Amino acid sequence: MVIFLDTYAIIEIAIDNPLYRKYVEQGNIGIATIFNLVEVHFYYLKHHGQKDADVIYNIVKDMVVRIDDSIVREANMFKIKHKKKRFSFADCIGYVTARRYNAEFLTGDYMFKGLEGVEFVK
Repeated sequence: MVIFLDTYAIIEIAIDNPLYRKYVEQGNIGIATIFNLVEVHFYYLKHHGQKDADVIYNIVKDMVVRIDDSIVREANMFKIKHKKKRFSFADCIGYVTARRYNAEFLTGDYMFKGLEGVEFVK
């Protein structure tokens, strides 16, 4: 199964959170966007240093999928439709990318709870 890993999910998998372990152990294919790569790399630089940041960067970069114009446009429509939730652009692009790639959107972010195609784990 293809699973889109948002930034929250990537970090939880990296710290070996038992609630997220099954998504790795089942042999799923993880995908993400360049924006998730940027966020995860920044988080690791800030909290763990350059060495760990480079390790996570090299892992996540291989999961990054292409974002085309139609994803950008649809993500902006999604952001407007859900303006009360105040999703970031990275979140909107990630969610739309997941839908486009027929992937479950794995997250622990409460704002996504209840949306179609979301696997919410907290």
